Amino acid sequence: MQHLFLIAIGGALGAVARHGVNQASLRWIGPELPWGILAVNVLGSFAIGLLVGWLALAGRPEATEIRFAVGIGFLGAFTTMSAFALDIVLMIERREFLTALAYGGGTVIVSVLAVFAGLFLIRTVMA
Repeated sequence: MQHLFLIAIGGALGAVARHGVNQASLRWIGPELPWGILAVNVLGSFAIGLLVGWLALAGRPEATEIRFAVGIGFLGAFTTMSAFALDIVLMIERREFLTALAYGGGTVIVSVLAVFAGLFLIRTVMA
């Protein structure tokens, strides 16, 4: 149960941080491109690399709590791209190149198609 609390607190903070980055990018750069989303995806991916590398080397008793609060909670809410990128990196490190390519490309393509499907469905129902 403590792990769920850590994930919830980290997730709340991550969601607020993502919103803050998005709002700042709109003010500073403008709405022409989703720069805030790009920023959180890149920052989150970099941060999960740092976190996983540090936890693997640290061997500390609190590593599980940090992974739940920061890795799953904060970074999971800040950007799901970080977990997606980590999964692909782990596949590549295991030399599962075709699996990584299929997973990465497939996830992006199917996710974009799912957005189109959702939009189509709701627009059809609400029309």
